[in-house]
Amino acid sequence: MSEERIGRILVAGVGNAWLRDDGFGGEVARRLAQRELPADVAVMDVGTGGLDLAYEVMRGYEALVILDVSRQGGDPGTLYVIEPEEASVEGAIEDGEVINPHGMDPRTVLRFVKSVGAWPGRVIVIACEPAEVEEVGLGLSQQVEEAVERAIELVVETIDELRAEPAFGTPE
Repeated sequence: MSEERIGRILVAGVGNAWLRDDGFGGEVARRLAQRELPADVAVMDVGTGGLDLAYEVMRGYEALVILDVSRQGGDPGTLYVIEPEEASVEGAIEDGEVINPHGMDPRTVLRFVKSVGAWPGRVIVIACEPAEVEEVGLGLSQQVEEAVERAIELVVETIDELRAEPAFGTPE
């Protein structure tokens, strides 16, 4: 493994763009990647590639920000910030247990990463209440589209807060 740092904070958009609002995480990641961010921040749109995300996290990030949709019961377009603790994630993957590499949602990714001992120091999920995710179709609903810019600003604020923590050293 290279000694060069690939980024201390990974921002990952997850979801299926073919299921309308489930494309929220990818859209936020794509727009965020067009902004100038600190050199120690990496942004990726993993789509439904949860295994790719798990392997990327295992490269040694100090924080992970996941962008996704989550039904929490609020109005469509409502943003949530969730910080799962390592202890709250299910235990290790048992010997012989099968995990579908094409069906790895963020919870399964975190379980996989925890089981191999690669938990990043902090995990923060920035999620959006979806309006439409059951039917195949492209494009975000109006409510979720309107939440994308707010989510980008929330991610930028979160990055700034993470970089200001003593554990991350002095920001550039």
